[in-house]
Amino acid sequence: MPRLALALLALSFAATLSAEEASPAVPPEPAGMRTIFNGKTLDGWDGDPRLWSVKDGVIHGETTPENVAQGNTFILWKDGVLKDFDLRLEFRCNATNNSGIQYRSKHITDDKVRNKWVVRGYQHEIRNEVKFPNTSSFIYDEGGKRGRICQVGEVATWEPDGKKVQKSDLIDQAGFEKLFRLDEWNEVAIIARGNRIQHYLNGRLVLDFTDNDPQLALKEGILALQLHAGKPMWTEFRNIRVQELKE
Repeated sequence: MPRLALALLALSFAATLSAEEASPAVPPEPAGMRTIFNGKTLDGWDGDPRLWSVKDGVIHGETTPENVAQGNTFILWKDGVLKDFDLRLEFRCNATNNSGIQYRSKHITDDKVRNKWVVRGYQHEIRNEVKFPNTSSFIYDEGGKRGRICQVGEVATWEPDGKKVQKSDLIDQAGFEKLFRLDEWNEVAIIARGNRIQHYLNGRLVLDFTDNDPQLALKEGILALQLHAGKPMWTEFRNIRVQELKE
C-alpha cells in the first residue's frame, strides 16, 4: 500500500479511537437491578387514568383532541426516592410533541398547579427527532429557571455564576443521526452519583453534567414520566429498572 494511503488510514483510525474515547460505552448493569414496571398493570405508579394505561406490555401515555393534558402531566413512580442511582429503560414516541423522564424531582401539589400530577426537577428529554438541538437526551429544568441545563454532546458544569462547558464533542450531528432509532425503541441509561449525572443513549455516553450550584443542585427526588401539553401525542416505556448506588 502506498505510504500516503497508509498515513490516511492511520489518521482515520486515530480519529475513530478519539471519538470512542470521547464517548465511552455504557457500563455493565449492576447486579440485582429492581424492575419497577411489571408489564401488566400500573401498580406502584400514579397518573391521570384518562391518559395513562398499559398497552401490549408497555406503559402507554396518550393525549387526544378529546382527552387533553391540562398542562404538562406525569405518571409518578410511588415506591421509592432516587438519590444516587443507575436507571435503565427503553422508550419510543411520535414526533408531534415531546416527553421526558423526570428524576431527583418534586411532586408539586399546591393550589396553583393545573393538574394533580405536576413534577419539577431534572428531566431527560425525549423526542422522536434527530436534528440538533431538539433531540432526546438533553437535561431540561422542568418547572425551573435554567431551561436546557446540559445539551447532547456536552461535558459541562453549572457553577454559582452559571454554566461552564468543558467540551462539546461527545457526539456530533452525524453521530446522533446514526445512533438514534427513529420510530423505534431507544435504550436509556441515567447514572447519577453525587452532583454528577451521565446520560447514555443506545449504549453511548451523550452528556456528562456536574451540578455545582449549591442552591439549585438536586440531590434526591422522585421518578416520573411525562406527557406534554399541547398537540396530541403518545409515548411508551418498557423494561424499567433501577439500582440504588452506594456512596
